[in-house]
Amino acid sequence: MVPALGTAPIRALIVEDNRDICDNIATYLEKCSYVLDFAHDGITAMHLALTNPFDVIVLDLMIPGMDGLTFCQRLRTDARMETPVLMLTARDTLDDRLKGFDAGADDYLVKPFALQELHARLRALYKRSHRNTDNLLTVGDLTMSRSTLQVHRAGRRVELSPAGMKLLQRLMEESPSVVARDDLETLLWADEPPDGDALRSHMYKLRQAIDRPFDSPLIHTVHRIGYWIAEDAR
Repeated sequence: MVPALGTAPIRALIVEDNRDICDNIATYLEKCSYVLDFAHDGITAMHLALTNPFDVIVLDLMIPGMDGLTFCQRLRTDARMETPVLMLTARDTLDDRLKGFDAGADDYLVKPFALQELHARLRALYKRSHRNTDNLLTVGDLTMSRSTLQVHRAGRRVELSPAGMKLLQRLMEESPSVVARDDLETLLWADEPPDGDALRSHMYKLRQAIDRPFDSPLIHTVHRIGYWIAEDAR
């Protein structure tokens, strides 16, 4: 069987409480170079989605703990995550499909379904979401699109000020090298930096956005010299 996209694995979260369906999906997709995690209820699914960088999510509507529509809505509005979601359900009316799309789903597949079609739809979602990879900066689970200037960490959208965006882009472009303080000050203020240590204030705000909500810091300081960004500290 042909791998999903060359040799690159697609990491998918399968949210489905029917164990037989999960087994069938696993048997098929694992042969297509997918790396799979499974959740059988909405609460577990939300925890996994917030703590792992999935490429796609397959989501059944009728799951215990938190139904699929609520899960998708919270993923989009509360967590601000844009991971592609394929809704998988026995509900096949137009109204059901529209509710799914309104909740934030990217695609919709009605049970019973062919595993080949599930695979094809997931490949399409993956390709669509990775269309601008040439413009994508990546450090660990942190990504920044040069074209859209959108920043995500662990799949969650990160909002930055214009200054924070400039600093982060320079640090990611130079990673894992240290970027000198003077270079960062020139980036923000050209030849007229403000009085005091304004750079330190901007770096503090950047760290609050990039590192504080997550388990491991990415931004590191070389005292009196500069800053660098990498998954592991030296």
